[in-house]
Amino acid sequence: MPSLSAKRIVLTTFGSFGDLHPYLALALELKARGHDPVIATCDAYRARIEALGIGFHSTRPQVPPVDDPQTLVILERMMDAKRGAEYMLRDFLLPAVRGAYEDLRLAVRGADLLVTHPITFAGPLVAQTTGIPWAATVLAPLSLWSNHEPPVLANLAWFHPLAKRGGPAVTRLLRKLIDVISNPWMRPLYDLRRELGLPRGAHPVFEGQFSPRLNLALFSPVLGAPQPDWPPHTHVTGFPFYDGHDHAAMPRDLARFVDAGEPPLVFTLGSAAVHVAGDFYRESAEAARLLGRRAVLLTGTDAQKPDTLPDDVVAFPYAPFSALFPHAAAIVHQGGVGTTGQALRAGRPTLIVPFSHDQPDNAARTVRLGTGRMIERGSYRAPHVATELAALLDDPDCASRAHAVGGRVGAENGTARAVDLLATLLQ
Repeated sequence: MPSLSAKRIVLTTFGSFGDLHPYLALALELKARGHDPVIATCDAYRARIEALGIGFHSTRPQVPPVDDPQTLVILERMMDAKRGAEYMLRDFLLPAVRGAYEDLRLAVRGADLLVTHPITFAGPLVAQTTGIPWAATVLAPLSLWSNHEPPVLANLAWFHPLAKRGGPAVTRLLRKLIDVISNPWMRPLYDLRRELGLPRGAHPVFEGQFSPRLNLALFSPVLGAPQPDWPPHTHVTGFPFYDGHDHAAMPRDLARFVDAGEPPLVFTLGSAAVHVAGDFYRESAEAARLLGRRAVLLTGTDAQKPDTLPDDVVAFPYAPFSALFPHAAAIVHQGGVGTTGQALRAGRPTLIVPFSHDQPDNAARTVRLGTGRMIERGSYRAPHVATELAALLDDPDCASRAHAVGGRVGAENGTARAVDLLATLLQ
């Protein structure tokens, strides 16, 4: 294992808990090795970060608290399958890039290394203007666009079969179209680059987010294998798992329920889609009733809990996925990469109902692995869900493949591997 003297390392991220937890895992590993990690992100996560003894630095854009009505409006627009990415980039992140640059430039003063997240667009600018060593990270394979492995896009899912048949040339044409459409959204960043004396550079969402020295793909190779057109110096590390309450047990009432009968179905929407769940939990409870199965609903907040629940269906706001998922008969989730990684490691069959962003691509990859099935969000009705779950539960090959994949993912240590590579960069 490479070793280095104590260093100050700034990790910057933005998004849901799924965007925070991998960097908490890396920061805790860095701290255990004697370093001084700092996470630069929005104020909403300050208390959670500082409670772990990790340094915190505030960066824009800020988001309102979860209980603020404006937060629901923002999440609904961000999670929209057709326009969510456009809103997030054009209307939310990029107008704030100038402030984010000022904040992050302050955060890296005296630091030895900067680690960036895919949509912390100020990160590459800070690295290029200060000269600080820089490693980029991605959380999901979709962020590593490959013409050899066509992505499944939330608003263009119909394109994927065409690209598979047409080969890299067709996927390359799609990428050019996306560049034409999205480049106007990038104007605040391009203007700032010009003011800083930097060239316009590559598209910030694609080649422009990557470091010339080290890029970490923070997921398992079972989900995304390296492709020939990935950026140079890209390493697939495995998932850096962190549960929010790392190594925590399930709530006692939930543990008693799990132990009291056959393995339950588990229904969750992660930490972002859960706030725009619609009828997901009501339909899920009814699907469990139709199947005559025990079930656990992880609702995020009590407000999402259905007014009435069938017998043998319980609801909890939260439980550590690593504690609960291995006890599930099957897991139904939204396809966020953090939830996907936890489900893969648990070795249980999954039914995925993707909302937006990388979720359709993660779902398609899970289906190709043979460890799960996918259902469209608009089709999420109890009879259809029950039919899909019955097919999943009655498929011994799926269960066997899920178990095998769980063994492979469980044997990886993405956190240690990623920190080893960061150590090599600093040396």
